Amino acid sequence: MSTWITGAKGFIGRHLVRSVAGSGHHAHGLGHGALDEAERHQLGLQNWLNGEIDSANLSALMSRAGAPDTIFHLAGGSSVGLSISQPLEDFSRTVDTTARLLEWMRIYAPECQLIAVSSAAAYGADHEGPIAEEANLTPMSPYGRHKLMMEQLCESYTLTFGLRTTVVRLFSVYGAGLRKQLLWDICSRLQQDSSTLFLGGTGDEVRDWTDVRDVVRLLISIASAADKCSSVVNGGSGIGTKVSAITRSLISCWGSQTTVKYSGDIRAGDPTSLVADVTRLRALPFEWRVPVEQGISDYVSWFKGQAR
Repeated sequence: MSTWITGAKGFIGRHLVRSVAGSGHHAHGLGHGALDEAERHQLGLQNWLNGEIDSANLSALMSRAGAPDTIFHLAGGSSVGLSISQPLEDFSRTVDTTARLLEWMRIYAPECQLIAVSSAAAYGADHEGPIAEEANLTPMSPYGRHKLMMEQLCESYTLTFGLRTTVVRLFSVYGAGLRKQLLWDICSRLQQDSSTLFLGGTGDEVRDWTDVRDVVRLLISIASAADKCSSVVNGGSGIGTKVSAITRSLISCWGSQTTVKYSGDIRAGDPTSLVADVTRLRALPFEWRVPVEQGISDYVSWFKGQAR
């Protein structure tokens, strides 16, 4: 089996490459960022092409690796904040990239299956409790709108040209190797022995926190059962945890007595609650293995270890 991963150098991509390669499949990657030979071998990539996801580079990778059986499409914008400050860049990374990939597949790899990674940000605001895939989509940020456009492109190429595509809406993914967002920011401040943490928001924001190890298992499971899956699947656990609880857990695992104060401001593009309805996932079947308490503890251990 030949598996391609766009964005293979990113946070989720690196974990996915290791898992794919570890299961005996040939993993090939395309995206931005240089990889020397030692790092490529360490990750488990047979081939790595540093560049835009466009027809020329996709064809160049095929000339090296042969036609793909499965493509995991992880490349795209990854920050709500950056999508607000640089919306055209986010559009290019998410929408343009997906359009070019789908058009290349239509011409050169029509039998390949595509697992496209989207985001729960496509749901937007005004949702309480678990959100089903059929819920209204009212994204609050360019990031969420562009993910929705990506999904619509996949649907279009499936309905019009018969491409096999499955969209996975991931929720709040964290784990070893994540060097941004809330967990990284808090640990970085705890490392400085701050007596008080000042955070944005209210702390009452609810998110569906999923460890990257489980997320990788999920993506591979969906690829294995893609022909039986719905066209869109939630990639969440169905368990909501407040930001304040995550923060307290981080501080406890760190062994700190730091206090926390929230600004109370509602951040741009930030829904109050994003929790997955997991009905479709259970039908795969799929079960999450890493509870958030363990995942947070493991993240703190990783952070402290890499900081030495």
